[in-house]
Amino acid sequence: MREAYRSDLRHLVEDLVEMLDLVRSGLADASTALLEGDLALAERVIAADSHIDDDQMQIDEKMIELLARQGPVASDLRLLVAGLRMSSTIERMGDLSAHIAIVARRSHPQLGVPERHREEFQRLGELALGAVTSSAKVISDNDLALAAQVEKDDDELDSLQSEIYRSIARNDDYSSAEVMNLTLLARYYERIGDHAVSLVRRVGFLVTGDTLDSRGALGDPDEE
Repeated sequence: MREAYRSDLRHLVEDLVEMLDLVRSGLADASTALLEGDLALAERVIAADSHIDDDQMQIDEKMIELLARQGPVASDLRLLVAGLRMSSTIERMGDLSAHIAIVARRSHPQLGVPERHREEFQRLGELALGAVTSSAKVISDNDLALAAQVEKDDDELDSLQSEIYRSIARNDDYSSAEVMNLTLLARYYERIGDHAVSLVRRVGFLVTGDTLDSRGALGDPDEE
């Protein structure tokens, strides 16, 4: 029985990583749809979001069952409690990827991003995708060094979002649709980075019992 229980815990970690893999794929496709005006790809991302929602429900049900059946303590209890929060965070990352695809669909046949901001949004997409990929590896390997790097990379996402907002504020030649799209999109990518930080901080909690930021200070993962 105990070995079956340990196997269930391992599978739950694998389930979280697989859920992040779905988010990574959706985010990559959403970014391509946004920058290339690919309507079919945008529709596919939007439709696939329900699968991530279903995965969250199934993972949460498994964790709640283990909590009720096994009465875990210490590190096992931390894993299950953190896992419940992590599955919710990953689901929100999937929602944000779908929101990016919705902007691409709404803007079609025009592009959702003006040409003058194309490079910035290419970089936002790269950083957000890297954050999702890295957070999956942190969860699977308990890699706290990589967790710290996720936090550092998030600073660049924040900076790019701020620069886009400053550009909108300084110039009055944006259309209302461009202002809305740029504001929302920059926020979506920035929030994906924040959620990745939340995930890796929870891994720090699992490994050390504390939630540490990249500077070694105590932090609440849900602040992001």
